[in-house]
Amino acid sequence: MTSTDESLQTTPIPVMTTRPRWRDTFVSLRVANYRLYAGGQIVATTALGMQRVTQDWLVLQLSGSVAAVGITVAMQFAPMLLFGLLGGVIADRYSKRLLLMITQTTAALISAVLAVLVLSGTVQVWHIWALALLGGFVTVVDNPARQVFVNEIVGPKLLRNAISLNSSTFQLGALIGPAIGGLAITAVGSGWAFAINAAACALVVLSLALMDASTLHHTPVRPRAKGQLTEGLRYVGRKPAILFTIVMLGAVAFFAYTMPVLLAAYANDVFKVGAAGYGLFNALVAVGALTGAVLSTRRLSVSLRLVVGGAAVLGVVQATTALAPGLVVFALLITAGGAASLLFLTSANSLVQQSTNLGVRGRVMALYILVQLGGQALGGPLMGFIVERVGPEAGMAVSGIVPLAAALAIAIVVMMRGHLRLTLCRDGRLPSLRLVAPATDSTCAR
Repeated sequence: MTSTDESLQTTPIPVMTTRPRWRDTFVSLRVANYRLYAGGQIVATTALGMQRVTQDWLVLQLSGSVAAVGITVAMQFAPMLLFGLLGGVIADRYSKRLLLMITQTTAALISAVLAVLVLSGTVQVWHIWALALLGGFVTVVDNPARQVFVNEIVGPKLLRNAISLNSSTFQLGALIGPAIGGLAITAVGSGWAFAINAAACALVVLSLALMDASTLHHTPVRPRAKGQLTEGLRYVGRKPAILFTIVMLGAVAFFAYTMPVLLAAYANDVFKVGAAGYGLFNALVAVGALTGAVLSTRRLSVSLRLVVGGAAVLGVVQATTALAPGLVVFALLITAGGAASLLFLTSANSLVQQSTNLGVRGRVMALYILVQLGGQALGGPLMGFIVERVGPEAGMAVSGIVPLAAALAIAIVVMMRGHLRLTLCRDGRLPSLRLVAPATDSTCAR
């Protein structure tokens, strides 16, 4: 298939010339189907936050090993690393709504089994690992289908806003879930957290079933054909903005998105605040992330420069967190890290989705998610090893320094490819550094 194939041509990226009005911050919620979808996601992510906190803490208590928590994270994300691209092919071939109903039903069954094992007192670490692995296979199809389905709900005009709101609803659930989960462990036991998540997944299936299918912006379904997997990879290779964004995402996911392992170690070994403290740490990260998600709806545009710069800021914040002298400073820094993390993630997600044609978007987003979750699958055990051998502070420092170095490296490569250089511009109220071509130095063009 040639690069001139119509299905692989990129749709123009919508560019806003004025900042959105504050009353339009949640404009996607004016779409009835999206309100159903977002409501279901808030419930589901709250319960999922409870489950993950409970699951990680349960493994730590059963095994006494932070490395075992890292293995749990790996079990969740390893299937995406191995089979994630296949999930993108499936998402491009079949109805996204139907796929999501199937995956959420399966997730409900997994959570129900976990609940029975815990409440019956028969749960073992290997049970949790096996079910986490099965849940990882659900994610292989669920995540790319979910990413593309948002466009079908709101259409291209509201896509950027919907992506930011998706992050906001996720973080709202993540804000409430870990705090409730930490309390639930000590109050009623971990089994009920899994039971609640099973019910929440069933509620998501119901919200999908209640949608008005006639108002959806249906994505053309790709017929089965040879070479569709490599077709998606070639598409990414021809698009520098997508390629460099995914490379940057890999560095961030592998090192900076291992916070469950790091926060468990800080709660258990550094500050000794127990399960409730671990839930609070996760909630603080979510508070920052929710703030970042709302702020991301105010952006006029997304660009590779914004993505790389956001990763650099995240790296600086997390590296600084390793030097926190006490609990209060640590809490403030992980909150700031949550905001920086979400701003980076929404920028990267928006840039990739809006730079990709609908006909191949499922496969491109599968690669995006493969890198994001696969990086966590590999990074979780590595961070657990670093924490156990060198300490939580060293692990936190590595989680920031490596993404910062990757951001600087990508910036240098982009400058060299585009023959750009940093120039001090004085055409505004305050001097600023910008990347410009030599021919535009005099005007400091953006």
